[in-house]
Amino acid sequence: MTGLRMASVLVATAAAGAAGYLGLVTGRLTLDLGIGRRVRPLGPQVVDIAAPRELVFDVIAQPYLGRATRAQQDKIQVWERGDGMVLAAHRTPIGRGLVTQTVETVAFTRPDTVDFRLVRGPVPHVRERFTLTGDGDHTRLEYTGEMGTDGWALGNRWAAIVAQQWEATVADSLATLKSEAERRHNRQRKTPTGRPSGATTEHPAPGPTQ
Repeated sequence: MTGLRMASVLVATAAAGAAGYLGLVTGRLTLDLGIGRRVRPLGPQVVDIAAPRELVFDVIAQPYLGRATRAQQDKIQVWERGDGMVLAAHRTPIGRGLVTQTVETVAFTRPDTVDFRLVRGPVPHVRERFTLTGDGDHTRLEYTGEMGTDGWALGNRWAAIVAQQWEATVADSLATLKSEAERRHNRQRKTPTGRPSGATTEHPAPGPTQ
């Protein structure tokens, strides 16, 4: 093999590797080999929300079953709706102008659970659950799940990279959910004067950012 042909092969190999990596990190390429699968836990993450469980459930379900805000539409696109379940694409910026897109089924069991199952993404297997418990004006939301990758140790290392970003995204979503649910609850509790009952100074809560 001449030097020119060798260089061409190396360039082609590097280009294919870069394209494959971009495909993986953006969720457009999923390596589902079915061999050497290892599963790791996601979570638990727990957040306490000063709002009733039904209201918290409604905030979670809104972009899927209701009328999504413009900001939500930029991140969540519902492709199909069924009885208590949707197929939705989720877009998440990951830096350097890259966006990961995952496709998941989302199943709703009011008022206790919301289940997510990955259809397409940077790894071949993810299952997640939001579990809502509580009474009165307090709700505890617990996030749990699992992530699986193929390829034994190599896949396990890839899972460690993906899981770190994945759980950080979940944490941001939970914080946004808490803020929005509490904002709505405080608005519902306002007296006719327009101020929350028992409050001395009104501080407008931030609107939804998801």
